[in-house]
Amino acid sequence: MDRYSLITNKNAREIVLLKSYPCKWGRCAFCDYIDDNTSSLEDMLETNREVLKNITGEFGQLEVINSASVFELPDETLEEIKKIVVDKKIHTIYFEAYYNYKDRLDEIRSLFKGIKVVFKCGIETFDDYIRNKILKKGIVFKDALEVAEHFKSICLLVGFEGQTKESIMYDMKMLMRYFERGCINIYINNTTPIKRNEELIKWFKDEYGYLDQYENIEILWNNTDFGVGD
Repeated sequence: MDRYSLITNKNAREIVLLKSYPCKWGRCAFCDYIDDNTSSLEDMLETNREVLKNITGEFGQLEVINSASVFELPDETLEEIKKIVVDKKIHTIYFEAYYNYKDRLDEIRSLFKGIKVVFKCGIETFDDYIRNKILKKGIVFKDALEVAEHFKSICLLVGFEGQTKESIMYDMKMLMRYFERGCINIYINNTTPIKRNEELIKWFKDEYGYLDQYENIEILWNNTDFGVGD
């Protein structure tokens, strides 16, 4: 399992994949990423301490991901990250947060006072039926504008059975209209029942592959394109 990497092709930053407590939701139909969770504080702290030693601060930006939300990271790890960010003069830090934590984001901003904090949220799609009935995200909101009031960066999922071209077109439209940054994850088959749709992915690449050239859009054609995971 690779837990530290450098992202250099755009928005240059260091990235770490840390261990955390189990995802509070933990019921997304497409996700086996939560298998990296643990209930052992000792395991979390030992793993995270070793990973965080790699951070140099060379880009002034750090992305912290874990198989849940930033709120599932132990307090000890958050304090260690804070110390490193200050010591290495890192000015911007990216965290993941489940949408239903939207009213708690200021807790992290307060902890990292003086540092720009950007929250990434896995919305997956703005189609409510697909998001909640197929993907089982457990996320309800009125529209994309409501999401943008809380999150400046979102993650979308593309290329799975049950998704439609129309829903993807709408997702891309909302991404470009309302959000400062976006990460588009192309679905890769895993241990869950959700299956990859090759035809839909080929269509997306033909129609929207150009988004890969945008500085504020990152497309992960493989789920390890950031250099972390396995």
